[in-house]
Order: sequence, then C-alpha cells, then structure tokens
Amino acid sequence: MVETGKNTPINANVLEPGRIVAGFGVRQGDHIADFGSGHGYFTLPLARAAGAGGRVYAIDVQESALDAIRSAAAFEHLLNIEYVRADLDIRGGSHLKDRFIDLVVMGNILFQAQDKDALLHEARRVLREDGRLAMIEWDASAVSPLGPPPAMRVKKDAARAAALQAGFEYDREFAAGTHHYGLLFVKR
Repeated sequence: MVETGKNTPINANVLEPGRIVAGFGVRQGDHIADFGSGHGYFTLPLARAAGAGGRVYAIDVQESALDAIRSAAAFEHLLNIEYVRADLDIRGGSHLKDRFIDLVVMGNILFQAQDKDALLHEARRVLREDGRLAMIEWDASAVSPLGPPPAMRVKKDAARAAALQAGFEYDREFAAGTHHYGLLFVKR
C-alpha cells in the first residue's frame, strides 16, 4: 500500500505517479508546487523530473506529512524540495510568490477543499503566464471500495467548470489510472 496526496491508502497499481508525472512535460529547472503533497506521492517523482536545477515545493497542512517527505527525499538524496506547511483553503495560503511556478499539481485534494474557489485561485496566483495546473481526482463514476465515498468525489465536469471559473484554460484530459481522472489546464 502507498499513500495518496491526503493519506488515502491505495494500491500502487491504481495510480502510477511516475508515469503520470512523465506526461506533464516537466523540464529540468522547472519550479513546481505540489498542493496537498501528503506523504510525497507526486513530490518525489516531480523532484526527479525537475532535476537539481529545479525546485519542488511540497505544500501540506500536516507537518507529519512533510516529515515523511523529508525522510524519503533524504533516502533518495533529493535536495531540490522545499517543505511548506500551509493552509491552501486560504487565499495566499501557499506562501509562494506571485507568478513564480511553472506547474501546480493537485493530487486528490479538490474533493477535500473547504474552499475550492480559494484553492484554484491560489494555484492561478502562483503560476507564471502559460503555467500549467494538473488536477488528479478520484473518479466519481468508478466503482471501488478505495478512496473517499462517492458522494464526496468531485465529478470531472464540475472540476473542469471550477478551473474554468477560476480563469484557467482547459488543455486536455490525461490518463490517471482506473479510479482517477486527470485534467490539465493552462494559465493564460
């Protein structure tokens, strides 16, 4: 068992973070924010992809989750991760500079956000022009005992509409496993 962005245990075959991250087109030297990083499910593959010249900001409200990433990153000698304890339900909550980030990854956090609008506006605020937002969420139509109850899941159309409402431009859907959907947006 592995952990998702918010401590939801899943089987590694359900969601393959390395394969998913490879599809984001991360370049060496990119600055990436992993919103709701949890135990680093996406953080570590993002750090590998960004390389020594890049920087990944693991952002989570739980210090224990950030400690878990620190341990795993130290084991792999990944030195390009910054750890930020923050509440992403607050505008400005990431503590990142405006227009500083190339890619924001939100893995399994939209369904948990108390203020989805604030979360998406925070992603838009920190992204550079033409920066990308990758959303990975539990598919409401997938029948599975894994993940949150179906009533808590954000339907794909609702997630897309929320991102568009926050000012993002829809780019494409990407494969995110049998129990998830993935949506990619661009800040214009």
